[in-house]
Amino acid sequence: AHPHHDAFIGLHDGEPAFLMERYDPAEVELKGLYEAEPGDIGMHFLVAPADTPLHGFTLGVITAVMRTLFADPSVHRVVVEPDVRNSAVHALNKAVGFEVLGEIAKPEKNALLSACTREQFAAATGGPA
Repeated sequence: AHPHHDAFIGLHDGEPAFLMERYDPAEVELKGLYEAEPGDIGMHFLVAPADTPLHGFTLGVITAVMRTLFADPSVHRVVVEPDVRNSAVHALNKAVGFEVLGEIAKPEKNALLSACTREQFAAATGGPA
């Protein structure tokens, strides 16, 4: 019900498999922590534990999440703020085109503020956003 935050459930083979959160970083999560640009959208994703892990599944999830976000023509850049210690997410972010902007201090963590434009995503994934 938050006016600047939405959550979506992603399915795999018809079963819930991941959560995608989309938020306005100028209003929540990053408000006052970075210089928001027009067309920025914030994103989180969470992958459910798997009984049988699928190689490349999480990369597929973040790629699908990014394509979904860029399907909105008003989105020009996706921003994220993972914990500085989360090296697995940093690698996934880099694989889909995110560029590190710098470290920021949030109340709950030190975060690595990163951003990805449509062009960076297309270049990293070999296809259109």
